[in-house]
Amino acid sequence: MINAMGLLKQRRFLPLFTTQFLGAFNDNLFKTSMVLFATYAVFNDPGKEANFNALATGIAILPFFLLSALAGQLADSHDKARIIRIVKTAEIGIMAIGAGGLMLAKAGYTQTGIALMLLAVLLLGTHSTFFGPIKYAILPQHLPPGDVLGGTGLVEAGTYIAVLLGTVVAGWISIDGAAVLVLGLAALGWLIGRQVPPAPRVGPPLVINYNPLTSSWRLITATLHIPRLFLAICAISFFWTIGAVLIIIFPPLVKNVLTADERVASAAIAIFSVGVAIGSVVINTMLKGRISARYSPVSVIGMGVFVVLFSLVVRHWPAAPAGHYYSLSEFAAQPGAILVMLVLLAIAVTGGMFVVPLYAFLTTTVEKDQTARTVAANNVVNAGAMTLGSIAVLGITAMGVTPQNMLFLVAGMCLVSAWLAQKLHRACD
Repeated sequence: MINAMGLLKQRRFLPLFTTQFLGAFNDNLFKTSMVLFATYAVFNDPGKEANFNALATGIAILPFFLLSALAGQLADSHDKARIIRIVKTAEIGIMAIGAGGLMLAKAGYTQTGIALMLLAVLLLGTHSTFFGPIKYAILPQHLPPGDVLGGTGLVEAGTYIAVLLGTVVAGWISIDGAAVLVLGLAALGWLIGRQVPPAPRVGPPLVINYNPLTSSWRLITATLHIPRLFLAICAISFFWTIGAVLIIIFPPLVKNVLTADERVASAAIAIFSVGVAIGSVVINTMLKGRISARYSPVSVIGMGVFVVLFSLVVRHWPAAPAGHYYSLSEFAAQPGAILVMLVLLAIAVTGGMFVVPLYAFLTTTVEKDQTARTVAANNVVNAGAMTLGSIAVLGITAMGVTPQNMLFLVAGMCLVSAWLAQKLHRACD
């Protein structure tokens, strides 16, 4: 097996890795800039902040629910590299809309600016819906079987490192700078995406069903009858529901519980991203390229334990003086800052160790001409689960539940994920 990092020297892998890296960076740079702007400059109420984040999350997820089936069919019936080029071209226009929204919001046209930003979020969700099945499904087509897990781990790790960088930059760059940068990165992604080697259709021609409802239903029913795919998709869906809840509650938690500014929020999310990337690489090393759910149950149980610990730790955090938010240096000077960040890192590392092998199941269980549709079926179920998670956050927030108490819900969901992962391990190993 080629050493996983050695894949980065291969033209069959490097352009794809770089394209998805830039896309994840750009997507997260824009979304984080938007969320931090809304949290710190527009709203001044924890409930409204959580509701806005839930709305933005739901809008981003909606295309996955409606269009994943079509995306999977197109990816399995057309050259995947050609679809990448089309998607990256569309990203330039999407970021033009988003950049315009950022600038209008800064200029005081808040409602128009937020409307354009949310439209860009919807379009970015559509962009990711069509790119998502390809970034995993193309790997078995370009890599030998022994390198698929390593490639999957690198894609996952690269995605979270990109999220890290996008988050850090969003916390420090001006709105003007963010608007310019997202456009430049979209153009760079378009150029590199053109270097991805061809990945033509494998297998017989496919008749495409353009009806989003019937195609989604047929896609799911055609996939979930395979026991280990069913279990893998359910476990991944619970994981991303957990992720959706954390994404929604985290900025208000940093602002209102840790009483810190947007740069601290950016740094905390960045640490989370580093942790998932570390977990992605660690689990590949532990499994030595073998696709197995052996360590997934204990990993997600560990994640739940650290989530509970995080909730307990932040309850004892010393609040900043009224009307003031801790800067990054002031936050770091607090006695409990290192513990807060280490626990957050531990949550992320165990999460990365849990989810990466499950994605490898999706691309190696079925024939190569079905991999994109399998990933798309996973995306449909994930989107539905994340949407339910977003709605649950809205309802729970309306009941007056605080972010630190909502973390106990996350810990409970980790136990369900562990049960599913254990069933998968027993079914396959």
